[in-house]
Amino acid sequence: MVKRQTALKIRQAHRYLGLFLGIQFIMWTVSGLYFSWTDIDEIHGDQYHKTEMSHPSFEGLLSPSESTGMEVHSAVLKEIAGEPYYWINHSMLHNARTGEMKKGITEAEALAIAESKMIDGLKVEDVERITETGDHHEYRGGPLPAYVISYDTPENIKAYISITDGTFRTLRHRDWRIFDFLWMTHTMDYGGRDDFNNLALRIFSLMGLITVLSGFVLWYISSPTVRKVIDPKKKKKKKKRA
Repeated sequence: MVKRQTALKIRQAHRYLGLFLGIQFIMWTVSGLYFSWTDIDEIHGDQYHKTEMSHPSFEGLLSPSESTGMEVHSAVLKEIAGEPYYWINHSMLHNARTGEMKKGITEAEALAIAESKMIDGLKVEDVERITETGDHHEYRGGPLPAYVISYDTPENIKAYISITDGTFRTLRHRDWRIFDFLWMTHTMDYGGRDDFNNLALRIFSLMGLITVLSGFVLWYISSPTVRKVIDPKKKKKKKKRA
């Protein structure tokens, strides 16, 4: 059998490991429950997008090469506030009718783009132009500059429109923010959120495994049934004395 002093050390290690890791274990459990009980499409905000959108047809358009007068490697026809534009070579926006180069969209055009994508009935509360975002910003990694269109809703909905090419990039709302926070605590990547190979997660995962194994060891060395199986002589001695 394990000596009493050794058993005491194992019990102390198990207790302190459990205390140290307890909060993270709770966050892993809470976040896992939240992920399993939520609809990922709702987290993405699909319920705020229009399900049926009109696709206008345009006539009298120039070819992309005519619009720029230069070699074209890629061209995408886009509609911005009812007007056709070519997004050329991933860097230039040209009017598809006149060939005129457009240097970013206006606030009014951003509102029109958002209106074409978002469900009806949402009231615009504010429009902001952003040129930078921090590591924890909800639009982190998105192309800048961009317009942020805030809506007067309990869910605090915000739509992000790229100023450079007029693309509706994404929307954020209350449930997405909760998901993002819990995802951060789940992955323990407090910067970019998606790095599963970070040092903190590796250390806590290893310590969690040690905590669980120490619990099994404690059960093993303190179980009366195990003691009887390991040392049956004690049971016989007790019977003789009786």
